[in-house]
Amino acid sequence: GTFNDLLTNDEANATAQEFFSRKLRALVEDPATADLLMPNFNLGCKRLIVGTDYYETYNRDNVSLVSLKGSTIERITANSVIVSGEEYRADSIVLATGFDAISGSILSIDIQGREGVSISDSWAAGPSSYLGLMSKGFPNLFTITGPGSPSVLSNVIKSIEQHVDFIAECITYVHERGDAIVEATAEAETAWMVHVDDIASETVFKSCDSWYVGSNIPGKPRVFTGYIGWPEYAAELDDIVQDGYRGFRISSTSS
Repeated sequence: GTFNDLLTNDEANATAQEFFSRKLRALVEDPATADLLMPNFNLGCKRLIVGTDYYETYNRDNVSLVSLKGSTIERITANSVIVSGEEYRADSIVLATGFDAISGSILSIDIQGREGVSISDSWAAGPSSYLGLMSKGFPNLFTITGPGSPSVLSNVIKSIEQHVDFIAECITYVHERGDAIVEATAEAETAWMVHVDDIASETVFKSCDSWYVGSNIPGKPRVFTGYIGWPEYAAELDDIVQDGYRGFRISSTSS
């Protein structure tokens, strides 16, 4: 937040990585543990741990960090976890299995649009939408902070509120016209997703190997689905509304 080129300049990002690494090694006493905790990616590609006393916790005698990269959990017994032949006693096991960000919750629902096309089939090459709000072929289906919106790259509560206001105003606008159907046009959706990708390609996000592009889900197409630029996005939505909901097709019937 202090320097505005960390996400767009590789050299600046490398300087930030070096600074972060020095701070981490100053906090974690065991060099081998510090190596395991060290981020091996451009800063910004994944969220860094900044919790109070998080890194200091690894200095405690009763805390060990075991990496599963290059090793596997062989089995879980009644009282322990066996990793690469070594037993780790445990009272409780917390399974943090990750998540399918942005599109996962939508794809978990059997949503069918025009002519019975499912959203899973429509997004087979990766999630796509216009403004993160609507996808072509799915009339009257709004997605809040969906793919192609600032969502997780913004203050997401603020983004949710903006989307809720936009959707409510859009529905009112459609009803006041005496119409009943609103949907994104294919042309607007395609142009928007190209725009989202173009902006991402100018940043370190282009090299990310993280849930931002879906790489944590085996077989999921890698598509960067966050829109970088909250003020510009809000201004764009305002302009679209003033232009009679440009990019949306509004009609009285679903034909």
